[in-house]
Amino acid sequence: MTVVTRFAPSPTGLLHVGGARTALFCWLYARRMGGKFILRVEDTDRERSTEEAVRVILEGMAWLGLEADEGPYYQTERFDRYRRVISEMLKAGSAYRCYCAKEELDALREQQIARKEKPRYTGICRERTAPRPGVEPVVRFRNPLSGAVVVEDLVHGPVTFQNAELDDLIIARSDGTPTYNFCVVVDDMDMGVTHVIRGDDHLNNTPRQMNMLLALGVTPPAYAHVPMILGPDGTKLSKRHGAVSVLQYEQEGYLPDALLNYLVRLGWSHGDQEVFTREEMIAAFDIHDVNKAASAFNPEKLLWLNQQHMVRSPPTALIPHLRAQLRRLGTDSDDEQLLEGVIVAQRERAKTLKEMAENSRFFFSDDVRLDPKAAAKHLTADGIAGLGKVRARLAALKEWNAAAIHDALNTLATELQVGLGKIAQPVRVAVTGTAVSPPIDATLALLGRERALARLDSALAGT
Repeated sequence: MTVVTRFAPSPTGLLHVGGARTALFCWLYARRMGGKFILRVEDTDRERSTEEAVRVILEGMAWLGLEADEGPYYQTERFDRYRRVISEMLKAGSAYRCYCAKEELDALREQQIARKEKPRYTGICRERTAPRPGVEPVVRFRNPLSGAVVVEDLVHGPVTFQNAELDDLIIARSDGTPTYNFCVVVDDMDMGVTHVIRGDDHLNNTPRQMNMLLALGVTPPAYAHVPMILGPDGTKLSKRHGAVSVLQYEQEGYLPDALLNYLVRLGWSHGDQEVFTREEMIAAFDIHDVNKAASAFNPEKLLWLNQQHMVRSPPTALIPHLRAQLRRLGTDSDDEQLLEGVIVAQRERAKTLKEMAENSRFFFSDDVRLDPKAAAKHLTADGIAGLGKVRARLAALKEWNAAAIHDALNTLATELQVGLGKIAQPVRVAVTGTAVSPPIDATLALLGRERALARLDSALAGT
């Protein structure tokens, strides 16, 4: 059997980390099993679905690198197919038209609540054959009245639902539009989905969907309902925890592989390993190993993992991400040698690419603004005097590289009988604008002779 999984978001909001983790689990299991991963946009809720939400979902999936083998499919483009299946079910007797008015159903619900019963449709129209004048009917699925549905859940184990507790679900509204639960069933059937991996908030939908598939003569897929992600305080993850669009993590300077690494570890483990490449995740992941319990989101752990991926990734792989952050700061560079050098110099000094870009702007823009506190402390009369000596010594260098610069500054410090910091800090402030940067020899080497000397000249001239 070829494994087929699907990620099926509803475009009624942004792609959050919970949805991204579900997509990741679906993608990983398909890749691990040599199967197929489908992307399906479940946009039947036409009032709440938006083009913007669709765009954000697709961009988020592209940034994460969770490429689909098929899709995206859109449910709104499959309405003719859904209507044909409903017609077939009506003919077969596995569905029926219900003419109950909304007011009647509301009254029934109130009576049930008053009797402390579970509100449910009682099958008033199950055996009705004659239409009701002036009423456009809905179509309901004729759920079995007896027996049980056992969901052999790959995460939670067997979960049993009594058919007597399941009412007859509406599968088409009075205007003929199909409902979510029905569309899901037809899509999973038509697309040959073998494994449905989704949030455990969908578990209660599963028995009805299984019964519909059985009524259509199809063996239901295997189901795996993964637990929700909680906030650090143990409550459901929400905006107040920073549960934002996946694309906001890109804006904040996180690497997609770091976010995926973090999400895969929320509810799944592989020994004591914490840091995974994409290939390692594929090789190790099994949906059967996902925990039943919910996991708490830890922003500090995500930051740590992001830095781990920054340090371990080939510098060239980080160049597009750094450039994207630099453009947000109003600058850019296509000098790959400089970009790679900055990444190597800064990646252990920053936890995100955004932080790296902010700390490295002086490498790419000659609009260097001196930090007043740093200038007051280091560009004193003595600091400026030392700066002039440094400028002369550096201008005389035959080779401009970190080793030659280091030797020149060390020699000068020895001659002046001061520590290296006494001459390095004024230089650092002059060329970067701040008192913090990578080692001064590496900083000057990356800036290049002309730019470094020009900035020293500006500081010496007091501009």
